[in-house]
Amino acid sequence: MELRRATIKKFDAASFTADVQPDGSVPTWLAGARVSRAVPAAEVLAGRACIIAFAADPSDPTEAVIIAVYA
Repeated sequence: MELRRATIKKFDAASFTADVQPDGSVPTWLAGARVSRAVPAAEVLAGRACIIAFAADPSDPTEAVIIAVYA
């Protein structure tokens, strides 16, 4: 498992997914990364920092789960 810092760019409350930009990766965005249900939807705001856990491939957004959001 790999952990990375990122910035939330967009949140979809209906599917509980977010588009995020990993830190240090200006051109790369992960679209549709899942957000842990332990993270309150009200906290998943554009521009907030987050921690993403990858089960396997860090370039595959289907493997990514946002596990924490912080200011």
